Amino acid sequence: MTTMSIFELAMLLCFGAAWPFSIYKSLTSHSVKGKSLAFLLIVWVGYLAGVLHKILYHPDIVIVFYVINLAMVTIDTLLYLRNRRIVNNQTTA
Repeated sequence: MTTMSIFELAMLLCFGAAWPFSIYKSLTSHSVKGKSLAFLLIVWVGYLAGVLHKILYHPDIVIVFYVINLAMVTIDTLLYLRNRRIVNNQTTA
């Protein structure tokens, strides 16, 4: 087990602090306005790469924060897809 980077942890905490607000907006707005599926997927891949890096090359406790952030992006992506379906159903009705 290697030592963790306090800077990596700070970055993950700062980015992670924004996801609950984004998820709340997705839950309550039922809109995709201001959201981008491409952006969400790019961020998702980035967090997945961080998790894999931690597993394969640099295992430490910071992986927990990568997994939490990955889970929040997954939730926001699923909400985006739900909201897009809602918007599409409203425009065709």
